[in-house]
Parts: sequence; structure tokens; C-alpha cells
Amino acid sequence: MNILITSGGTSEKIDQVRSITNHSTGQLGKIISERFLEAGFSVTLVTTPTAVQPKEHPHLRRIFIKNVAELQTVLEKETPTHQVLIHAMAISDYSPIYMSGFQAVKEASNLEHFLHQSNKESKISSEEDYQVLFLKKNPKLISLVKTWNPDIRLIGFKLLVGVAQDQLLAVARASLEKNQAEMIVANDLSEIQDGKHRAYLVTKDATQIAETKLDIAQKIYHHIRNKG
Repeated sequence: MNILITSGGTSEKIDQVRSITNHSTGQLGKIISERFLEAGFSVTLVTTPTAVQPKEHPHLRRIFIKNVAELQTVLEKETPTHQVLIHAMAISDYSPIYMSGFQAVKEASNLEHFLHQSNKESKISSEEDYQVLFLKKNPKLISLVKTWNPDIRLIGFKLLVGVAQDQLLAVARASLEKNQAEMIVANDLSEIQDGKHRAYLVTKDATQIAETKLDIAQKIYHHIRNKG
């Protein structure tokens, strides 16, 4: 069985020296990858250059990406040839499309003028006291997975911050149904600290609780192995 795993966090370029990034280290994806490799599976890891990496293994293939557009290209190519996708990467919800001085935006008669431009500067000027950054929503790649491979077994992840448990589980169940996933791993950032990582592994029929990253990896592995 071929396992496709995404890990780390994407980075969306503002100019040649600045980016919008998230703080995902890729540690969970590393542990999940190593668990499947130890069990003899072939793993394709789609990750970022700055993410924590699993140790070398003869059955491990790595593909490095930086942003959502690159990730989409890779997933569209790789998903049809894999039986399982564990989509643990933290993906940027938005990408910068244009940046301009505050005064220019303030005086503009039509903001659509800015939204149809592309920023060609290699480095945004630091002369302005304020800059206005426009953001464009990125596609939800998890929602496209089944169009690329209707038969793939999809494990998705959902991260919220400071919400009640019932709300977190409700969002996970909605994602499970909407994206035709087999499991959604739901996390609250407030419960990820000091070596602990509480997560709720939500399937159609049950919800398991994990307390560490290794525990999450073990439970995902056992689910895939026992349900395969």
C-alpha cells in the first residue's frame, strides 16, 4: 500500500524577501511517516524545506513544495497513484496578490483597480509608514482530493483555537462529510503544548482521543491497517 503524507506549513510570497507563513513544524507528519515506514509501507512525503524531516529510509520518497499552488500541482499528480492520503500539512488560507501604500489605496476611486494588478517589485519599499496588503483566498485542496482519486482513503486534519470540545467535534464531523474523508483529526491549539498534543480522531462511527503526537500516529496507523 502506498501512503501519501503532507507535512509542514506552506509559505506565500509577498516579495522576494518576505512571506506569509504559519508556524507548523512538520513534527507530527514526521512521526506519522516514520510509523508507516517502520511497518513496511512505501511513503511519499510532500513537505517543505523548513519542516522537520523523518530519517532516511529506502521506502521514503520526498517531494518539496513551498506554497499552495505547488502543493496543488503535486497532489493532483500523486493522489491517483496512492491508496491513502494523510493530509497533515498546515495550508495558508490566503495568498498576497498586491501591496500598495496606504495613501494610494485611500485615494483610489475603485479598489478593483488594485485587485487586478500583480506586484512586480522585488522588495516592497520601506519608505511608507503604512502598507496595504490584499489577500486572495486559496482553494481548499482537501475538497478536491476525491475528484483526483475517488477511491483514495482520506485522513484530514482540522485545527481551531480556544473553542469548546463540542464545537471542535461538530466542525470535524462536517469536514468528514463534506470532503468524503475516512477520518478527521481535530485539534485545538490550546491543547498542543509542553510535549502534549490532544487530538480527537473522528470517524463516521466513533471518536478516539489521543494525547501525544506519537499516540496520534499510532491510532492513524492502526485505523489504516485494520480497516484496509
